[in-house]
Amino acid sequence: MGTAAAPRRFCRCACFCSENLYVARYGLHVRFRSEQQLRQDYGPILRSRGCVSPKDFQQLLGELEKEVERRQRLGQESAARKALIASSYHPARPDVYNSLQDVALAPEFLAAVEYSTSPGADLQGLLQRLETVSEEKRIYRLPVFTAPFCQALLEELEHFEQSDMPKGRPNTMNNYGVLLHELGLDERLVTPLRERFLQPLMALLYPEYRGWLDTHRAFVVKYAPGQDRELGCHYDNAELTLNVALGKAFTGGALYFGDLFQAPSALANPLEVEHVVGQGILHRGGQLHGARPLGTGERWNLVVWLRASAVRNRLCPMCCRKPDLVDDEGFGDGFTREEPATVDVCALI
Repeated sequence: MGTAAAPRRFCRCACFCSENLYVARYGLHVRFRSEQQLRQDYGPILRSRGCVSPKDFQQLLGELEKEVERRQRLGQESAARKALIASSYHPARPDVYNSLQDVALAPEFLAAVEYSTSPGADLQGLLQRLETVSEEKRIYRLPVFTAPFCQALLEELEHFEQSDMPKGRPNTMNNYGVLLHELGLDERLVTPLRERFLQPLMALLYPEYRGWLDTHRAFVVKYAPGQDRELGCHYDNAELTLNVALGKAFTGGALYFGDLFQAPSALANPLEVEHVVGQGILHRGGQLHGARPLGTGERWNLVVWLRASAVRNRLCPMCCRKPDLVDDEGFGDGFTREEPATVDVCALI
């Protein structure tokens, strides 16, 4: 008798519906399980930030309950949007949906990846081929895409934004942007970027995740006057993050970095990093960071959260507990569990 290899089921942690709910009005991430818990855990800080009247608190309570319901429906609604887009949307730039080719990537990026895959490659050799933004914080930068590819991708994203297709917001902090898996760009663009190019780079820069980056979540965020202009301090639901400025022309909007989110003085003397179109910033997901207010123009960024199920299956990075797994669509939040192995019927004949 034989059995087939146990398939992996991608999941999210149940904390997704109760932890790290962002309240933009008060610039605060909260845990929400009940009204009593919310008052007990956050009453003083909420009052200090302007939530002072019973009406203020009831409005906040309603917003949090609505957000929890939205998160519970998120996977199914995202899958439905993806199916509708696949059947009804007509791209302006079909070429960006082709499989990722070297011609779309900056020569410096290709050279760094080629070195990373060569015999005897080491961290010091790689660091000569990119910019070290902060050795202490392990933040790096290098060109990723060519200018023509950035322009083509932006044209497609703007065309989609102006269409009547349904759009899922990237996360609770960004209200403008695109989820790349819904647009159909995950398989052709982001997966090969992760598997062929980012894996070997990250293996040298962050060897604790060598060979383990098996999923991702990718989205584009947009900052513009009258829309999102800045981003509050947060950390990512990822082991590692790539943040690439796609364009357009803009001033301001620098990233700032603190320490890892567990550190007691996490935002003391933050490090500021200016965006450069076409260049990507690499950092650990747990690094506290945010974006300063945009000055002028528009800024579009591709953000790729790189995830390692072998790491997060032991400890959820958002609730810092062993994950309570809930089945989800697609890659979920990068957690996995093995399904029961199936009997190989052919072996019984």
